[in-house]
Amino acid sequence: MEIERVEFFFDFISPYSYLAWPRVRALCARRHVALVLRPVLFAALLEHGGQRGPAEIPAKRAWLVSDCLRLAALEGVPLTFPKHHPFNPLSALRLALRDVAGERQEAVADTLWEAGWRKGADLGSPEELVAVLDARGLDGRALLARASEPAAKETLRRETADAIARGVFGVPTMIAGDALFWGNDRVEHLALAL
Repeated sequence: MEIERVEFFFDFISPYSYLAWPRVRALCARRHVALVLRPVLFAALLEHGGQRGPAEIPAKRAWLVSDCLRLAALEGVPLTFPKHHPFNPLSALRLALRDVAGERQEAVADTLWEAGWRKGADLGSPEELVAVLDARGLDGRALLARASEPAAKETLRRETADAIARGVFGVPTMIAGDALFWGNDRVEHLALAL
């Protein structure tokens, strides 16, 4: 069976999603496979599975920071943790919805990844979100207005519920055909499936 698309489930709160993003994007481009961005609320995935977030466990949080910095160095990817982490990712996630960003979805996501994880911007701050989008010519104020509408809130809830129904339990998760790949360390496994 030929795989025509990869769905990339992510939350901007996740450094592992950030590290996977450029690799998944490049892989899909090389293989001429459509990349479908699926922002989801990681906290809801954790709640559904009865788990606490990694940042809520002090020893795990310290390890996670060190691990991500090592991975970024190995992959040659700049990494600066956001000013405030964890942060409330809801506005950022809604901005990255296809229903909000339209054809600019990938540009919006890329802008937010870069601002938060390369430059350390506060992705929980609506003012900073507007500023970083404006700096890229993406009309942050108009996008944030759409992202704040009840329809966008419902879309994010629906996307997250759909992810849970399909077996997604963490981020990043990639789904290609019937196969689910969880984690930044599974991008190579995704490549084998393609």
